[in-house]
Amino acid sequence: MKKEILINSTEYETRVAIIEDDRLVELESGRADVDRMVGDIYKGVIRTVLPGMQAAFVDIGFEKAAYLHSSDVGKVYSRNGEAEELDEEAPAEIVRKTRRAGIETVLKRNQEVLVQVIKEPISTKGPRVATEISIPGRFLVLVPDDDHIRVSKRISNWAEKKRLRKLLAPLRPEGFGLIVRTEGEGKSEKDFVGDIKRVMKLWSRLKKKADSSKAPALIHKEADVIVTRIRDIFTDDVQKLLVDNRDDYKKIISYARQVAPHLKNRVELYKGELPLFDLYNLEPEIEKMLERKVWIKKGAYLVIDQTEAMVTIDVNTGRFVGRKDQEQTIFETNMLAAREAARQIRLRDIGGLIICDFIDMYNRDNRRKLYEEFKRCFELDRAKRAINPVTEFGIIEMTRERIRQSHMAALSDQCPYCEGLGRIISKDTMATKIERWFMRARADREFNNFHLVLNPDLAGAMMDNGTNRIGRLMKAHKFKINVIRDTTLPIKEYKVYDAVTNQDITERYVVR
Repeated sequence: MKKEILINSTEYETRVAIIEDDRLVELESGRADVDRMVGDIYKGVIRTVLPGMQAAFVDIGFEKAAYLHSSDVGKVYSRNGEAEELDEEAPAEIVRKTRRAGIETVLKRNQEVLVQVIKEPISTKGPRVATEISIPGRFLVLVPDDDHIRVSKRISNWAEKKRLRKLLAPLRPEGFGLIVRTEGEGKSEKDFVGDIKRVMKLWSRLKKKADSSKAPALIHKEADVIVTRIRDIFTDDVQKLLVDNRDDYKKIISYARQVAPHLKNRVELYKGELPLFDLYNLEPEIEKMLERKVWIKKGAYLVIDQTEAMVTIDVNTGRFVGRKDQEQTIFETNMLAAREAARQIRLRDIGGLIICDFIDMYNRDNRRKLYEEFKRCFELDRAKRAINPVTEFGIIEMTRERIRQSHMAALSDQCPYCEGLGRIISKDTMATKIERWFMRARADREFNNFHLVLNPDLAGAMMDNGTNRIGRLMKAHKFKINVIRDTTLPIKEYKVYDAVTNQDITERYVVR
C-alpha cells in the first residue's frame, strides 16, 4: 500500500493528512487558539468522591473539573490523603489492594494526585483523567509504578512477542513497566536502550516538578501536533513525508535523526507555488467532511447523522439498480458502502457508539463477507475499536475510541436557529402561536394597540392577501396591530410592544 503524510502549516493552524493509495483517510489539525490536552500531566486536587458512581472529580485548574473513573485509578501519589498524618516532605504512595475495592478507599476530598488526561473535554463534559501515568517514546511506553512488559496487540507474531519480552526483561528499569509499541516490532536492543533513556529522563524531570509544585498545576505538556504525529505515524511503511513549512521541516529532520535516521531521507520540504493540499486535491474532501450525505460509486450514498448518544450511518442504493438479481445488487452496494463508511469514520474521527444500517440481505454468507470486509477496512486505524457482526436487521454496531471531539464538532458551530435539531418551526405553526398570543391578550383586556415585530418571511405569510391573518386578528379582537419587519429576527421568534408606552410585553402572554 502506498502511504504518504502531508503537513500543512500556517500562522493559525497546522494540519496533518494521511494518504493511503492516493485517498485521504485521516486528518488531524491543531489550532493556535485551541489547547490540546490528551497526554498532559497535572497535579490535581480531589474535590468530590462519588462512591455510587465509582468516580471522582479532580480540580486541575480549569473551569470544569476533570472526571476520574474507578477503572482509571491505579497507584495514587498524594500529599494530603486520607488523614493528616501523611508525610508532607514527600508524596505518599496509596496502593489499591484490589480492583474491586471502592474508589472511596483510595481517594479522599482535598487529596493531591498526579493525573494524566486521556480524553479531551467534549460537549458539556470536562476532561477525563487517569492516575496511571504513561510516557510514550518512539518504540515503547514507560509506565511508572508497574513491573510488567507488554506488547502491542497489533504485533500478531507470537515469536516476535516472545523475543521482545525476553529482550526487554534485563532493560526494564526497576519500578517501571514497559509497553512495546507497534513500531517496536523487529527493533534491536540498541533502539530500545536509547528510547528508554529518553523517556526515563523525561519522567525524572516531570517527577521533580510534581514534587515541588502546588496543586492544581500543569506538570508536563504533551508535544505539539507535528511531533506527536511524527512519533506515532512516521513509520517504515510511509514512502514520503511532505511538509510546506521550513521550521517544521527542520524540527522533523532533527527528530528523525534522533529516533529514526533511516527515515530522514523520506522527508521533503515542499516549495511549489500551488498550496500543498491543493496539489493533492484534498480541500474538496475536507469540505465534504461537514456534509450529511456522502456519495459512493454507482450512485449509492451514505447518510451520516451525529447525535448526543451515537452516530448513525444509513446506506441507500440511490441510483444503483444493478444488472443481476436483487440480492447481488444489495450485496455489491453494501460492500462499497462498508469501505466508504470505514473511511469516513476514520476521516471524520468519529468516536463513541456507531450504528451502520446496511441494506437487508437474506444470504448469511453475504452478511459474513460484509462483516469481514468492514473489519478489514479498520486494520490501519490507530484508534481502539470493537465491531459486532451483522445482525439479522442488517446493522453493524461498533464502538471506537474517542479522545477528542470529531472534526464535525471542531470545524462547525451549532445552528443558532435550529439549535442542532436540523429543522426549524414552520411559518404556519408560528402564525398560529402568534394568534394564540393575541387571544390571551384579548382575555386580559389591558392592551389594544400593538407593534408586532416579525421576520419578513413570517410577516409576508401572515399578511398574504389570500389569508391576511393579521387583518383577521384585528377584526376579530378589535385590535390595532402595526407589523414591523426585522431581518435580524429568526422565523421562530417574534416581539410584541404596547404601541402607547413602547413597552415590550412579549413575555406577558407566552405560555412556558
